Amino acid sequence: MSTYLLCATPIYGNVAPLVAIAAHLVSEGNRVVFLTGSRFAATVEGAGAEFVSLVGNADFDDRDPDSHLPDRLKYRGLARAQYDIQTIFVTPIPSQYRSVVGLIEKVAPDAILVDAMFAGVGPLLESAERTVPILAVGATPLAQSSVDVAPMGTALAPSSTPLGRLRNRALNLVATRVLFRDTQRVGRRMFAEVGATLSSNIMDLSRAFDAFLQLTVPAFEYPRGDLSPELSFVGPVLPTPSGVPLPEWWGDLDGSRPVVHVTQGTIDNLDLGRLIRPTIDALANDDVLVVVTLGGRSADLGAMPANVRVADFLPYDALLPLTDVYLTNGGYGGVQYALSHGVPLIVAGDTEDKPEVAARVAWSGTGIDLRTGNPRAARIAEAVRTILADGGYRDRARAIAADMAATHAVSAVEAALSGAVAGS
Repeated sequence: MSTYLLCATPIYGNVAPLVAIAAHLVSEGNRVVFLTGSRFAATVEGAGAEFVSLVGNADFDDRDPDSHLPDRLKYRGLARAQYDIQTIFVTPIPSQYRSVVGLIEKVAPDAILVDAMFAGVGPLLESAERTVPILAVGATPLAQSSVDVAPMGTALAPSSTPLGRLRNRALNLVATRVLFRDTQRVGRRMFAEVGATLSSNIMDLSRAFDAFLQLTVPAFEYPRGDLSPELSFVGPVLPTPSGVPLPEWWGDLDGSRPVVHVTQGTIDNLDLGRLIRPTIDALANDDVLVVVTLGGRSADLGAMPANVRVADFLPYDALLPLTDVYLTNGGYGGVQYALSHGVPLIVAGDTEDKPEVAARVAWSGTGIDLRTGNPRAARIAEAVRTILADGGYRDRARAIAADMAATHAVSAVEAALSGAVAGS
């Protein structure tokens, strides 16, 4: 039996895959101590792991952005991206680091596994005195810099042509020295607060881990000729059946007309007028069935056309096999889940990593990137009709589904952890 310390930024999309991994590790007889936000205590304990809460500004509730991102609406574009990154991932580094160091002393883990955005282990990665292996799982688009890709945050397609590589080098230089210079400065200050020195790019720590396990398949990530040898693709960690009961209208999904599913997830759904209401309006007169999930958000959507069905939650393991088009604001986990069922996507995302997710959907040919978080109804209607008329989108989504079906992420992560322990 081994003892593992798992650490996750308290955002649902970062925590959920690690909880599934924790449950698997526990089922194999290992001891798992899980460090994350207090709101996930019951979830972690339900997986059989020992819960430890983050403290200070590292412990926030992602369902309440006004509490941990109070000034967010003051910024736009890259300025907002910098604010989000600094507030969510960089300034909590000292609190995260102190929690991890305390648990290393108390628990003596054989290995540490973190979500890739948990930068609190950064000072440990930089330490020559570190003895415990530290591994990461990538639950967001891969941010590893490369001569073949533009910097994270630009949402530009990759290019390995001579001209494309010239573009990438220039943009990576500008991103480091100009666009995200302030974020790097904050990162250096946070490292210094715990007596460490930041010698690399705070937004590009993936090469520093003993192993980096990206939770997707290569067909959904930009190709790079200079990937670090520690990186591997292990496929997505997919949710287990939810047990959510079927609504009384479930029989309407009988295959007589295409099913278009739209959701804004469970976090970015304060304003359902961003994607859900425009989709309803866009398809009101089309011969499709529009299935809406509200993610637990109580809202009055107004008059509903006859072809709309609404629920707070639905069992996705049952819904996705019946779905022809999936509209989303671009959460990485939800996109992976849809692709695992071969469902083509339409993505409307403009916060956090969502533009990068949307760009990968377009690049992979599995759907359409609307390039905004507030699409017009006419643009949504056009995109839905395009996907329904062009079977190529579904063909490419099904090809990725086949790739995903050949993976077993939690077993791959367990093997990586065991190998790291054996080699330490």
